[in-house]
Amino acid sequence: CGPCVTPASHCEELLVLPYVLGHDAMKRMQISNVLISGMRGLGVEIAKNVILGGVRSVTVHDQGVAEWRDLSSQFYLREEDLGKNRAEVSQPRLAELNSYVPVTSYTGALTEDYLTKFQVVVLTNSTLDEQQQMGEFCHSKGIKLIVADTRGLFGQLFCDFGEDMVVYDTNGEQPLSKVIHLSLQDSPGVVTCLDEARHGFESGDYITFTEVQGMTELNGCQPVEIKVLGPYTFSICDTSGFTDYVRGGIVSQVKMPKKISFVSGQLHVGFQAIHAFQKKHNHLPSPWSQEVNSAQTGSAKLEQLDEALIKKMSYVAAGDLAPVNAFIGGLAAQEVMKACTGKFMPIMQWLYFDALECLAEDEGFMLTEEECAPRSCRYDGQIAVFGTKLQDQLAKQRYFLVGAGAIGCELLKNFAMIGLGAGDGEVIVTDMDTIEKSNLNRQFLFRPSDVTKMKSDTAAAAVKQMNPSIKITGHQNRVGPDTERIYDDDFFEGLDGVANALDNVDARMYMDRRCVYYRKPLLESGTLGTKGNVQVVIPFVTESYSSSQDPPEKSIPICTLKNFPNAIEHTLQWARDEFEGLFKQPPENAMQYLTDPKFMERTLKLPGAQPVEVLEAVHKSIVTDCPQNWADCVAWARNHWQCQYSNNIRQLLHNFPPDQLTSSGAPFWSGPKRCPHPLDFSTSNELHMDYIVAAANLFAQTYGLQGSTDRAGVIKILQEVDVPVFTPRSGVKIHVSDQELQNSNSSRIIHINTSLFIYNDDDTNFHMDFIVAASNLRAENYDIPPTDRHKSKLIAGKIIPAIATTTAAVVGLVCLELLKIVQGHKKLESFKNGFMNLALPFFAFSEPIAAPRHKVTKVGDHHAFSGSVHALFLLHACCQTQRETGPAVSTSFTSCAFVLRLLFIVIIILHLCVLHRMTEIVTKVSKKKLGKHVKALVFELCCNDLSDEDVEVPYVRYTIR
Repeated sequence: CGPCVTPASHCEELLVLPYVLGHDAMKRMQISNVLISGMRGLGVEIAKNVILGGVRSVTVHDQGVAEWRDLSSQFYLREEDLGKNRAEVSQPRLAELNSYVPVTSYTGALTEDYLTKFQVVVLTNSTLDEQQQMGEFCHSKGIKLIVADTRGLFGQLFCDFGEDMVVYDTNGEQPLSKVIHLSLQDSPGVVTCLDEARHGFESGDYITFTEVQGMTELNGCQPVEIKVLGPYTFSICDTSGFTDYVRGGIVSQVKMPKKISFVSGQLHVGFQAIHAFQKKHNHLPSPWSQEVNSAQTGSAKLEQLDEALIKKMSYVAAGDLAPVNAFIGGLAAQEVMKACTGKFMPIMQWLYFDALECLAEDEGFMLTEEECAPRSCRYDGQIAVFGTKLQDQLAKQRYFLVGAGAIGCELLKNFAMIGLGAGDGEVIVTDMDTIEKSNLNRQFLFRPSDVTKMKSDTAAAAVKQMNPSIKITGHQNRVGPDTERIYDDDFFEGLDGVANALDNVDARMYMDRRCVYYRKPLLESGTLGTKGNVQVVIPFVTESYSSSQDPPEKSIPICTLKNFPNAIEHTLQWARDEFEGLFKQPPENAMQYLTDPKFMERTLKLPGAQPVEVLEAVHKSIVTDCPQNWADCVAWARNHWQCQYSNNIRQLLHNFPPDQLTSSGAPFWSGPKRCPHPLDFSTSNELHMDYIVAAANLFAQTYGLQGSTDRAGVIKILQEVDVPVFTPRSGVKIHVSDQELQNSNSSRIIHINTSLFIYNDDDTNFHMDFIVAASNLRAENYDIPPTDRHKSKLIAGKIIPAIATTTAAVVGLVCLELLKIVQGHKKLESFKNGFMNLALPFFAFSEPIAAPRHKVTKVGDHHAFSGSVHALFLLHACCQTQRETGPAVSTSFTSCAFVLRLLFIVIIILHLCVLHRMTEIVTKVSKKKLGKHVKALVFELCCNDLSDEDVEVPYVRYTIR
């Protein structure tokens, strides 16, 4: 469909991938055949991600059979598959992931003739000799090679994409576009952008120019390399011979292809040591034995090896951990896509990773070989690293997973593999959404037959297939105040921790508050295309999720949206507001008027001109604009088109003619202000008809009338529609700036809640038809290049792109933090927050920020007491103790303690006099009844010191049941 070679019926399943990769990259990927050798945990992780990505074909190769230790991370192997070939068993289960990607298995030797069938070869679970032999052959034949390997808590990745690899887009970011303020004739020429925002370019970027007046040599020129001189200026080519610059112009970034070369390389010396030991002894080192260094000879034994590191590698080399495989597997699959598409910068050329901080915090602690010896159980690969004690602890954990989308599915898979809640514990997962077709390309637990089913139940059933021992319960509840009767004190107090898999900040902050209150660890993560982050929140150790906030999104000025758009993002936001203002808010107000007796009372209390505007809109909805039939809906759409794309523009140009000057004598229509032109309606214009059909059908749906997509019938009706002649009026006030709008007494700023428009994957409901048509028509008014439906969906629907590779890598890091929490790690330096951008590629790990130390106590502390009078002195005693601890306590604490004494005297009096009415008092003040699920009341204490400064103190939790 369109520029894509994907079948139209498959587009919904791949909905997000074009946003991240682009259509050209998708086409290149869909002609690539990929071989993945080794179907243990790492290999199947890579294969899963690549298949979801949508390459032409995938062949999975393995000559080995399933062993007990494979079940620690190979999620498509079952106990009944032991002794069977891993590739043959995995093939049908992998093939279910994407019916448009043929998946075949191969169990023979990897001969040179066989390798020539593939554009990309991935080696996992291979020997060093195999890697070197195949590396030389692939390099000579132009076959792109990726070597991936994991050994317990260690992982590595090596890429060789040949000597003439072309990268078409190094970072995947949308090209920048800025308005020019000035261009100087010089050698080199200097360009200055408007002061309202930094240009964002970097030295070495390439740009082109359009709409420049005066220095017309710049328009349509070949891409020019720039050198950044400052946040608003950059230099270009020699412009000394160009004509004088007059005004205007837009500078746009151009993504230029970049050629890079790879060489055949060597693996990490530690991995070489493991390979050497395995080659000599025909097996890996026994868990937690000290055999590896003895296998080295000569200088390699001491000089070339970090002895401490090699010892630790030898201890865990026999292990096979699902989280490490998920992380390295996500990265490796992304490298496969880079090799196929030329999109994003490949790893140059080798990556090493370890998570040794997952081991015991005590440096002297050593597990024994007996504790880590194989048990012939599905957790042998994990026991080889951590022993049986951790496995027992994992089985007893009770964890709450909030969300069963892309991150949720990956978390559940890893939970099943590591055995979380597989004994006396439990995993509870909640998600109120149903499965949609577009979920299938990244939420890998779901199949086409699961569409319309509940995510939580379906995901729970899927991971039970992976590990029948896991105890998992699916809920369909939204987390929030409305469900605190379900997720109450008893529920949270029975948890060992919480993992978020959410897609909005509000829900994340709510869960963060609940975890702080109940002192539960929280695992937080998120993805955005190739970008991902992990944050671990540990009570009394790290700051909470809510302790820091991202800067607010930059908003578009209202006057820009209303009268002066200059980018497609402006017209799409305007179209969203149109949708809201036409088909959402008026019907809601009309229904409230008809059904709510207090509607008039509330409306009349609104400030300014709002009551008149609301009531006029209601009158239009139920009287003047109320349609009787389909023809009325078409007529309404035609007249609204005339108003928005012709009449309003003509009025704007009447107020501000094209040759209008400002008070300083500068052209009014310059800089970011693009001079518009009105449109003339034509039934032969497809875009005009798109708008009429979508708007008329939406209007008909509002009133329960039958719509139609018969364009011939619509044209026939349009021929009978009487469109009033418009004459621009004098005296109409049009505000030029938001400040002018705010200062106006005759108008108000309308802040439209765009969250009411929720993107729906159903392309038959006319939502996106209207948005796309409305946006592109307005773009035509202002000579802004239109955009296609995919980009419109991304921006207007506010889709958060998620791809399987990033999700897998992020969740791998999350589960490594989970292993630390379950072991009881307490040191801040043991935990790691992670940040990555697979497109660059960029990886950063940092210690979490420590929990803030306040004058009284740490964040998360509170004092609890029950109904006894004796317990009421707890906080006072604590304050007295804190005051006596010395210089670490603020000098204002004495006065704080004094205030608290007075406060507690009051509380004691209340307790003695009206204890039996405490809940009644709270109910009366809050005007809410206390549910039976409420076990405690929380009192926030407000205190001041002698200088009348606020002093932070813990809240008081008063247990009533």
